[in-house]
Amino acid sequence: MDWQKGEQSQNVEVDSGGGGGGRGFGGGGRLGIGGLIIMALLGWIFFKNPLALLDQSGGQPGAYAPNSQPAQVDPQQKLFVEKILGSTETTWNGIFSSMGRTYVDPKLDLFSGGVNTACGAASTAVGPFYCPGDQKVYLDLGFFQELDTRFHSSGDFARAYVIAHEVGHHVQKLLGVFDKVAQLQRQGAPMEGAQGLSVRQELQADCFAGVWANRTQQRLQWLQPGDVESALNAASQIGDDTLQREARGTVVPDSFTHGTSAQRVQWFKTGLQSGDIQQCNTFDGPV
Repeated sequence: MDWQKGEQSQNVEVDSGGGGGGRGFGGGGRLGIGGLIIMALLGWIFFKNPLALLDQSGGQPGAYAPNSQPAQVDPQQKLFVEKILGSTETTWNGIFSSMGRTYVDPKLDLFSGGVNTACGAASTAVGPFYCPGDQKVYLDLGFFQELDTRFHSSGDFARAYVIAHEVGHHVQKLLGVFDKVAQLQRQGAPMEGAQGLSVRQELQADCFAGVWANRTQQRLQWLQPGDVESALNAASQIGDDTLQREARGTVVPDSFTHGTSAQRVQWFKTGLQSGDIQQCNTFDGPV
């Protein structure tokens, strides 16, 4: 992937650690919807459902994230993130403009150890995530190493997919998907489970990442042989069924939050092949 071709974003921030205006979780590190269940099953969460980060504990404003520290960021890695984020800004600004809407660029916070957000305090174990409360993507760059070694998903395009997925959640925020999910939940629709709202929301973010990949490739022609396969492999490695089977030797569909490996690949490919946001409606019919 010739990522140097990407437009360079000015919206990447390096977290100074320790402070921040987010609300902390009482007791330091409690997770919300489904978080404790999945943590118990898997020991960590990849692409954490942002709704599960909302403070459910009555934490006090200004509480510090556990293990937060000034982020040590390699300049080349920071440039990579800036280029990928910049490409999402150009792509989504164009898509929103074609729909007669205005796209608001998100910020991306690079942190180490832990971070305070408008959704609560979070540690590196949460993985990359998006907070709708402050419209920021949060990323510990150490995760890229884990993506390579633990999930055998090396390559720049696999890492770009991680960022594009989280930006996909920002797109959902701007389109009102978060409000729709909250409304459906109030009406009794389940969050977890193979057909739950969380799975549908995550699969749509995968599809949006595919739309970004399609549109950006048309503009920049920056993909090289093997790049698409690396991103599809990353999507496959983090399906609920694959992770649960590796962690427990069995699969529990009632606890799914992100979708199966096959579903994640399918919806990423749907966006990648079509480049059409209208093809990403995961809330209509079975997924």
